[in-house]
Amino acid sequence: MDSSLPYLLLSVLIGLVRCSFDDHHHHNSTRHYDYCVLGAGPAGLQMGHFLSKAQRDYIILERNSGPGSFFNIYPRHRRLISINKIYTGRQNREFNLRHDWNSLLSDKPDLLFQRVSRELYPAADAYPRYLSMFVKELGLRVWYGVDIGKVRALQSATGRSYILTDQRGLDYTCRVLLVSTGLWDPQKVQFVGSDLVEGYESISVDPEDYKDQAILILGKGNSAFETAQSILGRASRIHLYSPSPVRLAWQTHYVGDLRAVNNELLDTYQLKSLDGLVEGGLEDIAVVQQKEDERRRSGRKKNKGRPSGKEKAGPLYLTLAELLDSKEGKNGSRVTAANLPVYHNDNFSLRQPYDRVIRCLGFRFNFSIFDGSARPPSSEGARGRLPGVTAWYEGRGTPGLFVLGTAAHSRDYRSSAGGFIHGFRYTVRAVHRVLERRYHGNPWPSTKLLTTQLESWILKRVNEASGLYQMFGVLGDIVLLQGSHCEYLEEFPVQALPQLSSLLGHDVSKHGLLVLVMQYGLNLTDSLGPGRAESEWTRAWKSNFLHPVLYYYDTLPTERDMRQRPSGWPLPRPKVVHHMIEDFLTEWDGPISHSQPLRRFLEHCLQTDLRAFYAESCFRLSLTHRKPPLFCRQGYLKKQGVVGNSQLWQHARDAGLMPSEQDSDSGADPSFPDYLTRAGASVSSGLKLDF
Repeated sequence: MDSSLPYLLLSVLIGLVRCSFDDHHHHNSTRHYDYCVLGAGPAGLQMGHFLSKAQRDYIILERNSGPGSFFNIYPRHRRLISINKIYTGRQNREFNLRHDWNSLLSDKPDLLFQRVSRELYPAADAYPRYLSMFVKELGLRVWYGVDIGKVRALQSATGRSYILTDQRGLDYTCRVLLVSTGLWDPQKVQFVGSDLVEGYESISVDPEDYKDQAILILGKGNSAFETAQSILGRASRIHLYSPSPVRLAWQTHYVGDLRAVNNELLDTYQLKSLDGLVEGGLEDIAVVQQKEDERRRSGRKKNKGRPSGKEKAGPLYLTLAELLDSKEGKNGSRVTAANLPVYHNDNFSLRQPYDRVIRCLGFRFNFSIFDGSARPPSSEGARGRLPGVTAWYEGRGTPGLFVLGTAAHSRDYRSSAGGFIHGFRYTVRAVHRVLERRYHGNPWPSTKLLTTQLESWILKRVNEASGLYQMFGVLGDIVLLQGSHCEYLEEFPVQALPQLSSLLGHDVSKHGLLVLVMQYGLNLTDSLGPGRAESEWTRAWKSNFLHPVLYYYDTLPTERDMRQRPSGWPLPRPKVVHHMIEDFLTEWDGPISHSQPLRRFLEHCLQTDLRAFYAESCFRLSLTHRKPPLFCRQGYLKKQGVVGNSQLWQHARDAGLMPSEQDSDSGADPSFPDYLTRAGASVSSGLKLDF
């Protein structure tokens, strides 16, 4: 026998063992989870908290070495424009979140952003520190250094799942994919000479590099003005160019528009100190560069303060593509006078040359990691920069894939705060409630109230709730009317109203429903001019600033109703609508201006007398009427009545005059604020009912 045969057999045996090991290793390289959260930014960590609290099987995958890596780079000039208002004069945590735009939601009352920064507009470096603290104190499951390069969907007999592949070829399989990658890709516009333009993502942030230079900035958003403001004291002139006029946040009420903290250039523009704003299209422009020899012949001075690598570069001119001889190779060709707009119009605004042109056009969602089976479509709005999602933030055509955070802003682009932390922390919570209903059979959390308690509960919500306040016109409270009782559900995405029963796990009865939202007025007024606000409650419908609005429907609106709703309305036209008059202090607790009109509206919808009565009045009405008012039937006749504070409640219970909390069968939370007590017992009802 050949002596090499044993060695050959041994080699074959070792090879088989290795193949078996490799197959086993490859099989085990796929990790399975119910929920995969892609990205450890604020939206991903917010969802991680809710999943962890519900004890779900989840993992958060982050490509960088720590959470919130976006804030390690952006904003480039390292100052956030999200308000960190620490002192409000109130101890109510829910109310304070109306003015804390950076903290995430948790059950720990001290897990707030103010622990890492006390500044009104904090340094950007503070945010990753806060997110790291959030992860550590809540024990969230985050894997860092996992760069997902491909996402695909798999349909099987057991349902649809998503497979995520990282840079090492490892797969992560999940039933539900929650995409919270944010917006990282710079928004670019292609035109002749666009390669001569510098990007916001890579420009120098040292103001000295712009000393005595003429700068043209493409864009008029916060990144453009932030860049301009940082070099305002060094550049010789700064011009901002974009298709749209500048939009001021304090005029539009949209926090993504220009904020006052960045708008110093408006002063130097309006006071004629060399800086300015110009409108024009981006697709039809061209940026051309004059060669060094042409610059010497024209007698122009050398550029000052330019980096050494650019000393020989000529000045840049903004022109129109149609004025160029050819659209091929224009960056290196000779620029003649006829190629520039000033040749045709000697009063052209941007006729002077520039040392630098900077692109500040914002960011877009990265669609490239999704293959055809898992790719959500581009949104119809926001110039297609964002993924298209349903009203409950599920990708259109990608069931089981939900988009969270800034990337989900297409639902309320330029109309609410869903693209910002103080807004999407609430939409993330809404998505989690949808997940709990769909995959675990848990209905949307609700509070059962007596109908007589509804007015007080609504007043409590409009005066304290932060989700309604921040996500105005997008999230609303739903009141399912059920006769003498009602169910109160908080912060539901109102554009999903036609799918309410399936998303909530609650049905609408024949009594109908109420929807409570916060809205700005639709009247275009001067935000700082005279007559900018209404103060008379009879004109509440003309309120311009943020105020509560209640919609009453006797039947659930349909998809068609939603599509045909009036322009600017968050909801279809209701059977009855009630505006609560705007308030300078955002305190809707006035007996005459707020409480009584609200009660009259509720009485009209419910066809029930909702007045509160003292025991003496209930006694008299019980003797003189066959059917006493609802308040007396639910209170006085059940040995309950109006009691002013918790001490008196306890005294009444101790004396046996009222049932104890555990004996109460109302199912309602007894800890109501004293809004009704302050309002007093109203003199008359809006109804003429036969008791």
